[in-house]
Amino acid sequence: MERRKNKQPKLHIRKGDTVKVIAGNSKGKEGVVLEVMPSKLRAVVEGVNVVTKHVKPSATNPEGGIEKTEAAIHISNLMLKDPATGEATRTGRKADDKGKLQRYSKKTGEIIKNG
Repeated sequence: MERRKNKQPKLHIRKGDTVKVIAGNSKGKEGVVLEVMPSKLRAVVEGVNVVTKHVKPSATNPEGGIEKTEAAIHISNLMLKDPATGEATRTGRKADDKGKLQRYSKKTGEIIKNG
């Protein structure tokens, strides 16, 4: 089955989820997802992949200087934390009573609430 180029893929992580980094320089860190970029397959996580940026002086920031901000990290390096145990888990989708797809933890089978 061929995927259309303009269609964005379904991701296992959403804004507001608590995730754990499983690979890269920030491996082992945990944080809340601040932003998800489905087209780039990346997410910005609070306190993870912090980079220093040199900021030029402007009207709003006359001093300029160096500031630390979170950079995007690839979605494949993130795993959702299980709401029941607090461990990293894979996710699946299953329909609820009304036929709407819900995410669930593959470890415990518990439904994952949005946000």
